[in-house]
Amino acid sequence: MSAPVAGLIIQAVTDQPFNQPTQPTITEPKPPSIVRRMLGFLGSVLQTIVFAVILFVVVNMLTARIRVEGDSMEPSLVDGQFVVVNKLAYSLQDPQRGDIVVFRFPLNPERRFIKRIIGLPGDHVQVQDGQVFIDGNLLNEPYLAVPPAYNDRWDVGLNEVFVLGDNRNNSSDSQNWGALVLEDIIGKAFLVYWPMDSMGWIPHYDLAASADPG
Repeated sequence: MSAPVAGLIIQAVTDQPFNQPTQPTITEPKPPSIVRRMLGFLGSVLQTIVFAVILFVVVNMLTARIRVEGDSMEPSLVDGQFVVVNKLAYSLQDPQRGDIVVFRFPLNPERRFIKRIIGLPGDHVQVQDGQVFIDGNLLNEPYLAVPPAYNDRWDVGLNEVFVLGDNRNNSSDSQNWGALVLEDIIGKAFLVYWPMDSMGWIPHYDLAASADPG
């Protein structure tokens, strides 16, 4: 009796069907509707516009752009060049002798001038025989093409700087209208960005270190 029972058990086991693995169903994604695609496009455009506006505001808070007009700063800067100005340059430090700065013209605040700082607050500036002296010390100015043809002397106030154009004999500057009040300085010029062939950093000179006893 035991053998037929075993055969029945084996037959029962072998007669049961094997479980077939289930195949995953793949659902094709529905293409977005025209409205959904338009909303996505408009959202991307809006993000780009917002980013551009924020960037524009930040750039204008930190910098200014001016066009050099005239030849008063030759040979350092020439007519028609476009310059970037760092408006935060003097928020953490004082203006330095030799810096090229952009400022509101004292006789007409609507106009913007660009000159080089020669005298600092409290300095005694003297131009004599084609040379500049600060408190009696001769100033070495390697950027000048032609020495100044005038002679004079000035005392700079404690809240002022004395600015001159690098083209000394063809410049409206402190030797004409006096020292510049510090509050009128907009910032420090640091880059020429146009025309492309003149693009580059604007050199600034540490004139305090080049002053020799006269």
